[in-house]
Amino acid sequence: MEPDVLGQRYEIIEHVGSGGMADVYKAHDRILDRIVAVKILHAQLASDEEFLRRFQQEAQGAARLSHPNIVSIYDVGEDKNRHYIIMEYIAGETLKTLIQREGPLSVDLSLRIAREIACALAHAHANHLVHCDIKPHNILVTSDGRVKVADFGIARAITSTTMTYDGNVVGSVHYFSPEQAKGTKITPKSDVYSLGIVLYEMLTGRLPFHGETTVSVALKHLQEEPLALRQIDGHIPPIVEAIVLKALTKDPEERPDSFELIEDIVQAERMLGFGGTIAIPVPEQEMTRRLDSAETDDYEMENGEEAGEPLPIYKTKKFILGIIFVLFAGFAVGAFLSFGKFWSATEVEVPDVVGRQMALATQLLEARKLRVNVAEIYDEKTPPGQVVSQSPEAGSSVKEERVVTIYVSRGGEELTMPDLKGLSRRAAEDKLGKMGLKVGSVYEKEAESDTGTILEQEPAPGAKIAKGSSVDLTISKGKQIKTVRVPDYTGGTVEAARTGLASIRLKVGSVTRQASKQAPGTIISQTPVGGTSMEEGAEVDFVVAAKGSTGGKNEGKSDGNSPPSRSGSGGKSDK
Repeated sequence: MEPDVLGQRYEIIEHVGSGGMADVYKAHDRILDRIVAVKILHAQLASDEEFLRRFQQEAQGAARLSHPNIVSIYDVGEDKNRHYIIMEYIAGETLKTLIQREGPLSVDLSLRIAREIACALAHAHANHLVHCDIKPHNILVTSDGRVKVADFGIARAITSTTMTYDGNVVGSVHYFSPEQAKGTKITPKSDVYSLGIVLYEMLTGRLPFHGETTVSVALKHLQEEPLALRQIDGHIPPIVEAIVLKALTKDPEERPDSFELIEDIVQAERMLGFGGTIAIPVPEQEMTRRLDSAETDDYEMENGEEAGEPLPIYKTKKFILGIIFVLFAGFAVGAFLSFGKFWSATEVEVPDVVGRQMALATQLLEARKLRVNVAEIYDEKTPPGQVVSQSPEAGSSVKEERVVTIYVSRGGEELTMPDLKGLSRRAAEDKLGKMGLKVGSVYEKEAESDTGTILEQEPAPGAKIAKGSSVDLTISKGKQIKTVRVPDYTGGTVEAARTGLASIRLKVGSVTRQASKQAPGTIISQTPVGGTSMEEGAEVDFVVAAKGSTGGKNEGKSDGNSPPSRSGSGGKSDK
């Protein structure tokens, strides 16, 4: 076969992997005589003109990056409607594979890998390029332990056009920043949050947020704090836990940038004796921050206390004033969230976001200077991620900063499929009905079980199924009884009868010999007689003529492998 060559230059050698955006191949650059990696975009992306325009623009920007921790981009092109990007070929494995194989990585290795990723990001951010999809799958670890960040440009092009293709979210929601989950402006600090997730996973071997749907995971990025690392592994140093938690700050304004993150990691490495170094020049103005130190306050002494002993904390003025302040602040926050700026005369009209996707609904509400609270509900009639209802209702006039709660569908409630096998059809229907499930197609099958007994089901027991779904059943219709009409074999031989009976699924039963004037071996009579209907598999007994015999001789069931025995006295059975 002729080799597959892209752009009359890059000869495809082998397929090495697939991702959400492209297939990856190992190839030979015929001009420069070197091995390269080729990413060929999936057809759904290649047919999107807006994406291709953005892709060309972002890939050109990424190609200008030159850093030891970034996979270099050599070329971008198109051949026979196949859009491709030529990249540096890295012999190694992904960070995801390393974590899956090794489990939690050591603290020093985790910090070194995170520092090298942060150095790559700092270089890109200094060149006004945001990655947008930092995750272990896009981090390559070479055979000598160096870290290389891949897919600069392609991820940015995806994010700049649309977050979905064919209804599928592009990227990984487990590593999304809160601003990505909300669909708001993405900044370099979005990459820092994603790197914080990666560092969390390296240290613990698991992700901080899990959920049954992409929407539920996105909401956790927005609303929940991850489980503290030291609760998972008490050997993780507090300074390392502090670095991770700072990177995972919800508010981008409070989150460190990539330069600050490098400084934090280097400081931690030095304190822990790992000897970390900075791999890129960092601007002096970016090197001014230090990790916050924890401070503790002594108990306040009550003014005028002659004895000099501290009062119980709950009796001090500071404590009482603090309680009053907290109560007042709680009231103010509650009023602010419930009614908006109650001191403001500005009112806004609540837009209608029912039926819209969560990210778009959030943008529409925030554009009207309203706050958004997202609640997930089960609704089998509404696709997951779509707004089912809202409160206050559309068209209501409310003050600015009022909280609007949107109820987002999780789809039908997920249930665990019960085992229905062995139940009667009525019992199975009752059980499904109580769970909110319906009986779908019902098939019948011949079986030994009683008529109406459930033999099979789809989905299988233990499978997850949405509430309101249909369950297909296969039920027993019992064992079907087939009857045949018995021919009349009198006057013939047992051998001929045996052949005839086998053809209609009957068997030869007992064969009894009886003295007769007919030729020996001739069938004198049969039971049942010819013309009788019998169930398939039943037996027909025969009486045959025996020369010189004065009595009946029962031969029992013949196996057909030998002629009936003629020895013994009359009336004595051979069985």
